[in-house]
Amino acid sequence: MTECNEKHHANHTHQHGPNCGHTAVRHDGHVDYLHDGHLHHMHGDHVDEHVIAVSATNPARCTPDTKCAHTHGPRCGHEAVPHGDHIDYLVDGHLHHVHGDHCDDHGALQLA
Repeated sequence: MTECNEKHHANHTHQHGPNCGHTAVRHDGHVDYLHDGHLHHMHGDHVDEHVIAVSATNPARCTPDTKCAHTHGPRCGHEAVPHGDHIDYLVDGHLHHVHGDHCDDHGALQLA
């Protein structure tokens, strides 16, 4: 196994790549893939679990003027994205986080 200090996704047999069917995201100078609420990075003979960091580009702040047509959740139709210590949902290239009666906009996510 390739030596690595990152969290690994155990028992992952799917090979991510340009035609694998999962949404590709530019993250920290490489491409990761959204897969079942995880952000996967192919790393030699294993898959690393990545998280979008809370940053100036992707803050974890309240934006009470962001309204959504529905409440985001596991079956809402939007992809789940790990962000900091929580899960956001990818809506039109932005990370949305349910917060009371609105969604917080946690910034843009660059698709590959």
